[in-house]
Amino acid sequence: MAPPTSRDRMPFPSVPRGGAPAPAPVLAPVISPAPSTLPSPLRSSVPLGARARMLARALPAALALALPCAAAGTAHEASGNGGAVASISAPASQAALTILERGGNAVDAAVAAAATLGVTDPLRCGIGGGGFMVIYLARERRVVTIDHRATAPAGFGAAGARAQDGDGALAVGVPGSVRGWHEALERYGTMSLRQVLAPAIAAASAGVAVSEPLHQLMVENEGKLRQSGAAAALYLKDGKALPTGAIMRNPGLVKAYREIAAGGARAFYEGQMARAMVEAVARPAAAGAARARAGVLSMADLANYEARIRQPARSSYRGYDLYGMALPSSGGVAIGETLNILEGYELGKLERAQALHLYLEASRLAFADRDAYLADPEYVDAPIAGLLSKPYAAQQRARIAMGRAAEAVAAGDPYPFQSDPSVPLRPAGARAPTESAHTTHLALADKDGNIVAYTFTLEAGAGSGIAVPGYGFLLNNELAGFEQAGPNPNAPEGGKRPRSSMAPTIVFKDGKPAFTLGSPGGAAIVTTLVQTMVNHIDFGMSMEEALEAPRISARAQGPAAVESAFAAGAQAQALREQGHAIGAAQEELGAVCAIVFNPDGTVTALAESRRGGGGSALAQQLK
Repeated sequence: MAPPTSRDRMPFPSVPRGGAPAPAPVLAPVISPAPSTLPSPLRSSVPLGARARMLARALPAALALALPCAAAGTAHEASGNGGAVASISAPASQAALTILERGGNAVDAAVAAAATLGVTDPLRCGIGGGGFMVIYLARERRVVTIDHRATAPAGFGAAGARAQDGDGALAVGVPGSVRGWHEALERYGTMSLRQVLAPAIAAASAGVAVSEPLHQLMVENEGKLRQSGAAAALYLKDGKALPTGAIMRNPGLVKAYREIAAGGARAFYEGQMARAMVEAVARPAAAGAARARAGVLSMADLANYEARIRQPARSSYRGYDLYGMALPSSGGVAIGETLNILEGYELGKLERAQALHLYLEASRLAFADRDAYLADPEYVDAPIAGLLSKPYAAQQRARIAMGRAAEAVAAGDPYPFQSDPSVPLRPAGARAPTESAHTTHLALADKDGNIVAYTFTLEAGAGSGIAVPGYGFLLNNELAGFEQAGPNPNAPEGGKRPRSSMAPTIVFKDGKPAFTLGSPGGAAIVTTLVQTMVNHIDFGMSMEEALEAPRISARAQGPAAVESAFAAGAQAQALREQGHAIGAAQEELGAVCAIVFNPDGTVTALAESRRGGGGSALAQQLK
């Protein structure tokens, strides 16, 4: 496969503070063969079962304890010469670092951290949801992605239009997380589910303290949680959210993790746990749910669920090569198109208000295209090559007026820029549904240079609000991500995966990793990551400064979303004078986790210091 190209790059690349990695051959990402045929050099020659037994003896419950090898640094930034992790949860970051210290690779550590996040932040993510994982295999120098987004049950088509309220059993999609973890470990990991679930089982068995952000999320979703007796028993006391600092215990989740550890993915998708999920969705009132309208999840839906190994979405920006998530995530394509449009301007030489105007207008154009063309690739023939072509970006750029916001933004026409001259029936764009900001992201790297960028979710806070009785995890409401039925690409259909904005991204310079990043935030994920990269690449901010900068976000329609810190500055007024509508200020947009790969071979993990309640960064310091 041909290496990444950089057509039409402008001659003014700005190197971020600290320089760029040394030149190296560019990577050529390819899709992976099936697990049974994969000769991965990351895998041990010891059979998996033997490795499982060996590592099980070497991984006591003390896995969740802190290790002295973590490099010194603040809670939100850490540098070292080995692996590194950034997440929103200190126990999750520690679980990942522990797995790395015990000989696991970045994939093993990512699954361990994700499972632990299901314990510490169960209203944002868990085994009842799904996500997207982008993996760089250093020895093979290739990027692969694992799509384990929740899917619509086979019988969802006729009911789909009624799932738009976002809550309740009808919005529950077939959960993908466990199957995604299984595929990641079988193909690219070195440990079994039994080993990587050990830290999460230890944390759940001991109980975890309710953090302030989790308490606030419980408060926001008290009404939803009251509708499920199983959920209320876990997260409410006398009908009110558990207070900050309360010890949250979940023996049902311990049982679920232990069954998955012993029986693998089949224990989740085919056994007693699967029957409990189907029963919870079919009879929500039996668990005390006020919304008694039944869902359509079946045992066959669970047994037939498959994760997909997909080619990454590839784009370039000022000498950097970006590898992100392809459809059904719109994130990689929307980020690529936005940056392609911006590449035609010398942003670093403009007044900040002018640069921000261009960023907002480019974002609006990319979102209009996203809404019109992008959805599950197994149901829609989306014009990806055209949307990500540099000539198409030039055509889109010509639609932007300097210093004046457009009154309305319509989708462009990328079809003439496709290599295939045939043009399918163009779908009609619709106003996209509101996407929940309650998602989470992990950034992982190991000492061998493997990288994982992983974003996963239940969709809305607390997902559907339905906890599975006896198993202690919440089911997603990802099917609320479909648009109303009609001639648009993201209309609900049985077996389809709703479009997402999740955008785990790995960025390379001269063929070597430069940084990786991702964020929660719903549709604002795309703009959060674009703004962070522009701050870092065009304005020369350190990654820490880029993460901390105030944010503003625009979609195709409606006023721009803005953080309070941005709304209070002079730039907001300057944008209003250029015709931009700016909405009411909100506390935060996104919560980026990132890892920077430094020129001297060290790595720096960074998590937000304040957004999302602050994150946790840890790094190995090898002797």
